[in-house]
Amino acid sequence: MSDEVLTAIEGGAGRIRLNRPRAIHALTTGMCTAMIAALQAWREEAAVEAVLIDHAEGRGFCAGGDVVQASTDPVAARAFFHEEYRLNHLLFTYAKPTVAFMDGVTMGGGVGISQPAKYRIATENTLFAMPETGIGLFPDVGGGWYLSRLAGAMGEYLALTGARLDGAECLALGLATHYVPSEALPELKAAIVADPRAVERLLAEASVTPPPAGILAHQPEIDRLFAHRTLEGVLAALEADPSEWAEATLKTLHRKSPQSCKVSLKLVLDSRGRTDFADEMRAEYGIAAHVCQRPDFREGVRALLVDRDNRPVWNPATPEGVTDHMIDTIFSSLPDAEAWTPLGR
Repeated sequence: MSDEVLTAIEGGAGRIRLNRPRAIHALTTGMCTAMIAALQAWREEAAVEAVLIDHAEGRGFCAGGDVVQASTDPVAARAFFHEEYRLNHLLFTYAKPTVAFMDGVTMGGGVGISQPAKYRIATENTLFAMPETGIGLFPDVGGGWYLSRLAGAMGEYLALTGARLDGAECLALGLATHYVPSEALPELKAAIVADPRAVERLLAEASVTPPPAGILAHQPEIDRLFAHRTLEGVLAALEADPSEWAEATLKTLHRKSPQSCKVSLKLVLDSRGRTDFADEMRAEYGIAAHVCQRPDFREGVRALLVDRDNRPVWNPATPEGVTDHMIDTIFSSLPDAEAWTPLGR
């Protein structure tokens, strides 16, 4: 398991390199455990002044969590989410500077280990998304926290549609802090390793002006059409809009799990009121514990990742079929003995 995450101290930096290329570095429970162990050790190691998180060989930074087993085994799902969320929280609260290189596919679990970093580097290869409504899940790993803090209704839009962003769009929305050409990354990483105290200056010097962020052209429509507190309201607004963009977006939403869309929308709305990231993780874990026992998670993973027929049969099949009682049950708190806890608690 250890060879799926390569950890080492180089110069003045701790290096975490995801090394599961055939799965685009999708995270497993063991990988999360290995990263936690390294981060805890380096927290007390004076020689480590910064932490760099990237991937080794292969394309993509991290395609998410390895959810195939989790979709068929709720016990394994809970164990995975509990460990993954502990990693997310540890990164979020880490005192030493962290630098995440989102070079390539950065989805789901990859968002969870990059967004807590103080410095988040996008490139021309970045492909960022929280596509969980397509597999019967929801934007977890802190997704509610990050998406709810975007301008206007952008968080609702990204959570519901799973829209993909490029590096320039990530920078424009604040999901990335710097935009650096991928060819400059090896030299940049070597410079940080050699002088980690200069990380902020080195990142600024390596950054370039990105191409225009296409998503910003649709911010007005997003703010108008997704500024509703119910999924039915969003769908009605899109149906009433005659634009091609609204029509295409409506078609996208019709392919998603209605249950997941309602859960994701409520999560973003609720997360705006949270002020403690641990509370966010505790809430998301409770939601995940309930969702992973429902049929849409298994069916979404089957259709998109196992059989790959891209024809999920959602249950319930319509937004109207997802009752308020069902959502209240999914958002109900777990007993104290089952609830998520940060490391050391």
